[in-house]
Amino acid sequence: MRLSEILLPEFDQEMTSTRNTLERIPEGRFDWKPHDKSMTLGRLAGHLAELPGWATMSIEQDQLDLAPGGAPAFEPFIGKSRHEILNTFDKNRTDARAAIAGASDDHLMQSWSLLRNGQTLLTVPRAAVLRNWFMNHMIHHRAQLGVYLRLNNIAVPSIYGPSADES
Repeated sequence: MRLSEILLPEFDQEMTSTRNTLERIPEGRFDWKPHDKSMTLGRLAGHLAELPGWATMSIEQDQLDLAPGGAPAFEPFIGKSRHEILNTFDKNRTDARAAIAGASDDHLMQSWSLLRNGQTLLTVPRAAVLRNWFMNHMIHHRAQLGVYLRLNNIAVPSIYGPSADES
């Protein structure tokens, strides 16, 4: 069995759960955050929408430099509406699924690097990027968004089983 065939069922499940959570973000509350050190709701939702694009990038490129010398640094996506966030998520999800499905085992085992201003921060196989820096990262931030929803009295969707709102 190919690595992509192992990754895709989990990818599909996590993308569905993430979209279900993003569908509940409240319009007009994108500047809300639970603490001064927290991301705003709009930035957190935007990060979830952009994360599948990181999966595509990690398959199509050998590295990502977060602050390349002489070029603009990475600009995070901050959606202006639920519609914009869902459209961005859907496009990135479709592209990521196609990239994962088309990747050979050899390609997924090749090294990928994260850099800042030309300095290597980490180098790991692409498969590890997909699992840790994309999938687990997304699950972590989706859980944060669930807390944001709860604190705003918005029903939290079922993820791995019933939520307190959906039993």
